[in-house]
Amino acid sequence: MTAITATEAARRFSAILDASSRGEVFEVMRGGKHVATITPPHNPNGGAIIDAYASVEPDPEFADILEEVHREMNRPVVVEDPWDED
Repeated sequence: MTAITATEAARRFSAILDASSRGEVFEVMRGGKHVATITPPHNPNGGAIIDAYASVEPDPEFADILEEVHREMNRPVVVEDPWDED
């Protein structure tokens, strides 16, 4: 993280945005105090969702119900000819 003054941020704003888009982080200071942070944009890639799923303990009863529903929905369907008189 690079610390810059508010004045420097104002004077070099375009260059700071370019650097931030390449991954650099800037801490903007005014009067010696941190007043803002300029960071690269957040580009989610689904990793947080995968991590959330991985942290959940499976419910065995729900898994059984889901398997039963899956079997029922994928059961072979026999189509009979209504005019067949065998």
